[in-house]
Amino acid sequence: MQYFSTRGSGPVTLDEALVRGIAPDGGLYLPETLPDFSIDDFAQAETIGQVADVLLAPFFAGSSLAGEMQAVLAETFGFPIPATNLSTSPGSASLLELYHGPTAAFKDVGAGFLAACLSRLEGDESDPLTILVATSGDTGGAVAAAFDGRTGMRVVVLFPDGRVSERQAHQLTCWGSNVLSVRVRGAFDDCQSMVKGAMADAGLSGRFRFSSANSINIGRLLPQCTYYADASIRHFRNTGNEPAFVIPTGNLGNALACVMAREMGMPIGPIVLATNANRTISDYFETLKWVPRPSLQTLASAMDVGNPSNMERLRNLVGDADVLRERLGVLAVSDADIESAIREDYHDFGFATCPHTATATHTYRQLDPALRTEHDWILVATAHPAKFETVVEPLIGEPVPLPAELAEILARPSRSVAIDADLDALAAAMDDFFN
Repeated sequence: MQYFSTRGSGPVTLDEALVRGIAPDGGLYLPETLPDFSIDDFAQAETIGQVADVLLAPFFAGSSLAGEMQAVLAETFGFPIPATNLSTSPGSASLLELYHGPTAAFKDVGAGFLAACLSRLEGDESDPLTILVATSGDTGGAVAAAFDGRTGMRVVVLFPDGRVSERQAHQLTCWGSNVLSVRVRGAFDDCQSMVKGAMADAGLSGRFRFSSANSINIGRLLPQCTYYADASIRHFRNTGNEPAFVIPTGNLGNALACVMAREMGMPIGPIVLATNANRTISDYFETLKWVPRPSLQTLASAMDVGNPSNMERLRNLVGDADVLRERLGVLAVSDADIESAIREDYHDFGFATCPHTATATHTYRQLDPALRTEHDWILVATAHPAKFETVVEPLIGEPVPLPAELAEILARPSRSVAIDADLDALAAAMDDFFN
């Protein structure tokens, strides 16, 4: 399998695409074609790892990692991904819980997979690879955890100072000597621009050998396709129905993974995107004009993205807004709606949801009743509510118990540096920390 940039350059191998992260022309890598599967191809696949083995095999064709797939997938899927039935009327719905990994967020799947791949491709202590990651909350913690202590791998996490929850901030700043945590005085989009700028800077790239672990890296997207494949296959086997999905989205990586799974023939019905008050995507669907803008700070902080990178991939794969809005739905959700949904979720379902998951449950409640009853729905839960206790607990009037993995992370000492949104400041911080 060969990979091409959304802006035309290539081809490259999967190994090259994983290590580079972003194409030299500034585009994002996509496979030359998507394989076409039927449900029968997965007849012998009983676990998510076995589903992933079948689904991802074509993408690894020609890669030096092809013989390592079993080991990579074993590292990736070391935790459960259950679907919990919800009591809703009208319609049938379940909650796909993607937050049972080491940092209690869906990003653990993609980060673990990418770390397992890159540590096998690189790992030279004398010439380390430096992973740059911009995060609006969850990505950086998952990437830092996945790469923590790996030989020949360094990580630089950039996050907007004061715009993530306290527990998220701790999760970004409590790792070992190969992880530099940087508080950027700005928004997530500033962090994302710095990552792209650093990777495009020949001088910096020559000194530090950059790659990226944001969803701009194809190594994040491929494993995320697998839990949509697994969930849809399981649901289809049990019910004979193709499930529809409601997916919280910020940078569009998780949503794109579901679209890719559907394009590969998985039994997936309608896909509806839930965004927060950052309306870039929803406005695009309405106006047919792509207008990135500065991000707004919301309760669903990990979704605070004003210029979603993966829209470039989505448009390349599916088409522009007039085509996309025929294939996808989207709803922008306010902070007031998020608060209301958290309360309703606790009352209706008996458990707490995080602000991001609440955008999905609110969106589901807003669907036309006929659409709700026409399909079985899977709502995607992207993070554990304990990471957002200052938002969730006052709304439900109860403490949210900490998962054991998160409690262990929060007990670690924290360290970070603060910089302006400037490449020279970033370079100086890396020099000070790594040299």
